[in-house]
Amino acid sequence: MEIFINVILPIPLEKHFTYRISEAEAALLKSGMRVAVPFGKTKLYTALVVDIHHTPPLVYEAKAIHDILDEQPIVTAIQIKHWQWIADYYMCTIGEVFRSAIPSALLLESETLILLNKEAVIDEDQLKDDEFMVYEALKHQNILRVNDIMEIVERKNILPVLGRLIKLEAILLKEEIHEQYKPKMVRYVRLGQRYGSETELEELLNSLTRAPKQSQVVLSLFHLQATKKKPIKLDDLEVESRTSRAVIRALINKEVLEEYFIQTDRVVFNGGKELEPPKELNEYQVAALNSIRQNFDNNKVTLLKGVTSSGKTEVYVQLIADCLRKGKQALYLVPEIAITTQLISRLQEYFGSAISVFHSKYNMQEKVEVWKNVLDNKSKAQLIIGARSALFLPFSDLGLIIIDEEHETSFKQYDPAPRYHARDAAIVLGGLFSSDVLLGSATPSIESYYNAQTSKYGYAQIDRRFGNVLMPEMELVDIKEQHRKKRMNGHFSERLLEEMTETLRQGEQIILFQNRRGYAPILECTTCGHSPQCPNCDVSLTYHMQRKQLRCHYCGHHIALPQICLACGSNTLDTKGFGTEQVEQELNTIFPSARVGRMDLDSTRGKHAYAKIIHAFENQEMDILVGTQMVTKGLDFRNVNLVGIMNADALLNFPDFRAHERTFQLLTQVAGRAGRTKKRGKVIIQTFNPYHQILKQVTTGDYEGMFQEQLYERELYKYPPVNRIIRMTFKHKEYNKLNDASQWFAKALRNSMDIKVLGPEFPPVSRIRNQYLKHVLIKIPQGLPLYKTKKSIKRIHNSFDAVSQFKGVRIIYNVDYM
Repeated sequence: MEIFINVILPIPLEKHFTYRISEAEAALLKSGMRVAVPFGKTKLYTALVVDIHHTPPLVYEAKAIHDILDEQPIVTAIQIKHWQWIADYYMCTIGEVFRSAIPSALLLESETLILLNKEAVIDEDQLKDDEFMVYEALKHQNILRVNDIMEIVERKNILPVLGRLIKLEAILLKEEIHEQYKPKMVRYVRLGQRYGSETELEELLNSLTRAPKQSQVVLSLFHLQATKKKPIKLDDLEVESRTSRAVIRALINKEVLEEYFIQTDRVVFNGGKELEPPKELNEYQVAALNSIRQNFDNNKVTLLKGVTSSGKTEVYVQLIADCLRKGKQALYLVPEIAITTQLISRLQEYFGSAISVFHSKYNMQEKVEVWKNVLDNKSKAQLIIGARSALFLPFSDLGLIIIDEEHETSFKQYDPAPRYHARDAAIVLGGLFSSDVLLGSATPSIESYYNAQTSKYGYAQIDRRFGNVLMPEMELVDIKEQHRKKRMNGHFSERLLEEMTETLRQGEQIILFQNRRGYAPILECTTCGHSPQCPNCDVSLTYHMQRKQLRCHYCGHHIALPQICLACGSNTLDTKGFGTEQVEQELNTIFPSARVGRMDLDSTRGKHAYAKIIHAFENQEMDILVGTQMVTKGLDFRNVNLVGIMNADALLNFPDFRAHERTFQLLTQVAGRAGRTKKRGKVIIQTFNPYHQILKQVTTGDYEGMFQEQLYERELYKYPPVNRIIRMTFKHKEYNKLNDASQWFAKALRNSMDIKVLGPEFPPVSRIRNQYLKHVLIKIPQGLPLYKTKKSIKRIHNSFDAVSQFKGVRIIYNVDYM
C-alpha cells in the first residue's frame, strides 16, 4: 500500500499538499519534521510534515519528496494547531503563518544554478550581447548563480536573458538546497592522552626545555586547569601564555595538545553569583497577587490594571517564580525590544541563567538556537522574554503567559501576513496549554477592560505607586496663547523652559516626547509653495537634517537636500512642522551645557543601539532624552523628574476611531516616566486646545471617565468592543481598475449580508510604493457568528477571482483592525 504525507509549504496555499514516501521514509518521518519537496517545475521548498496516511490526492499525482531534513520533530502538535487557528481567524493561509513563525534559517529554499549545456551546438554570432556575456562566462566557470549573472549583465531583471538562452538550449538549470544555520563551535584544548602519568609529564617538560615558548604554553594550561576547573578555550590559553596561535598549533601537530570543539549558544545570559529572592510586596501588590491567583484557580484570563510605577513587574516575578517551581515554562511578552534591555537585567537577579530572549534584532542563527533550546526544554529556556514573534516558539509545557503593556498597538502585526494580534493569539495559546494568562497595563485597551467589566476576564488592580510616591503633577500649557504673546523659544513654551532649567539645576533628568522622527515633515518653498513629494507614495518627503536628505517614511525613497526649489528655482526653502531631530537641535542651542540624547527609529537601527541609549540615560550620562513612542513603553528611569510633551494635538487629530483612546494611553504612559522614586514628578503638556476632554482626563488620571465616554461612542457608531470589524484593503497600480474592483466587492458584500459595510474609501495616504489603496470596513454585530461572515466573504472572494477584469487586484484582510 502506498504511503503519503500531508505537508505545509511556506507559500500562500490554503490547503496542505500531499507527497508520496517510501516505507523506509515512513519509518523515519513524524509530524513536525521538515522535508525538502519539489513544488512547481523545478523549485525545492522546506515543507513541514502534518500527518502520514494512505489516501492519495484526487486532483493531482503525488510527487516523491526530495530529502528528509530532521531526525526529530522541530515543531510540536500544539504549534500546528495554534497556527491553524491563526490562519482561520486572521483570514490568511497556513503557509503564510508557517513562514512567519519559523526562523528563516530553518526554511531552506533551493538556489537556482546555471550550467552550460555542453551537448548543444550554439552559433555565437546569433547571441545578443548580454546572452554572449553569460555564455562566455559559463565557458570559464562551470556554475553560475543568479547573483553572478546580475553582476555580469549589470541589471536586476535577468529572466528574459535566461529565458532566451534556455530556448536556444545553451544553458541548463539546476536546483541546489543548502543549510543556512551553522552552529557556533568554540575551539578548546587539553593535554594529549598519552601524557596521563607524572613520568610522561616530566619527560614532556624536559623535552621542551629548548622551546621556552612551547613550555610556557603547557605550564599556562596547567595553571588554567587548576584555577578554572573547566574546559580551556584555545583563545584563553593564547592570552594566558602570551604566545601566538602558531606556537599552540605546533604543539597540537606534535600531539602534545589535543584540539576539540564544543557547540555554544551565541547569546547566553549568565546570572549573578547568588540569585536574589523576590522582593517583599506591599499590601496593594499582595492584594492584587491574591486576586490574580484566585482568578487563575477559576481558569480565567486576568487583567491587572496598575498605575505607572506601582510595581507590576514585582507581581509578575512572584507569578513566574511559582510557574518555574512547578517545572513549567513561562512566556513574558513585551511590545518593544527597548523594554527587554532593562527587563533582562532586572529578571536576571531573580532567575539567573534560566532566561532566553527572542526578538527581531536577533540574527537568524541566534533565533535558531533559542528555538532549539525551547524545544528541548533546556534549563536556559525556562523564562522566555520577547516581542510578539516569541509567541511562535515550540513550547513543550507552558505554564504562564504574561502580556505586559497589553494595550500597545505594537502587538498587532500589519505586514506581512499573518496580521495577528499577539495578545489575542497568546490567550488562545494559553488555552491550548491550559496555562495561566495575565494581561498587564496602567491604561488597558477598551476591549480588555470591557471584558473584565463583563466578567469574561478576571480583574485585579493596584491604584497606588510603590512606596506611596504621588502620581506626577500634570500641567497643560496653551501654546496658541504663548505664540500670540510671543513667548515661545522655538517649539518650547516659556513654562516648559522654566521647569527644564530648574530640573537641570537640581541635577535631575528630563524626557521630551515628540511623536515624529526626522527634522521636519515638510520642506516648502515660500515663493511658489512647492513641497517635494515622494514619486512612489502620496506623501511629502520628510527632511532629515543629520543625513542632509529628504526621505519617504513609507517606501524609503530619498534624495539629497535640494539647495533651491525644484519647481521655481528660488532659494527660499523653509520647513513646516517639527520632529525629534529639530527638538534635539533646539535643545543644544538653548541648553549648550546639557547632554542631549535621541531615541527614535533613526538612532536605534543597530543591534545594540537600544541598550546603549538606555544604559547611557540610566547611568546619567545624558541629561535630556528626546524620543518618539519608544520612550513611553515601560521604561524605568530613577532620576527623571520632568516629562515634556511637545505637541499633544498631533495625536488627538488622527483620523481613527481609536485616536482618543490612544492619546490617553500614550500621554499617561509617557507621564508615568516622571518621579518614579521618592520625589513627585512633573509633566508639562503643550497643546493648542487645553480644554479638550481627553487632555483633562489625562491630567486627572480619569481612566474610568475616558472608558465610559469611549464605550458610549463605540456603541453609538458600532465599533469594538461592541462590534467586531474586518478591514479589507484593495491594492493595485491602476487607479480605475482598483476603483471598479473595490466597488464590485463592496456591492457584493451589501447584497449577500445584512451587515454594515463602509466604503470603499481612499485612506489618508492613498498610494504607497506605486500601489493605490482603498479600504472597505465591515462591522459585525455581536450576535452574528464571526466565522459565518468570514465564510461569506471568502465565497465572494472566489467569485471576484473569477472576474478576468479584476485580475491582479490584491485583497488584504485585517481582522480586528487596529
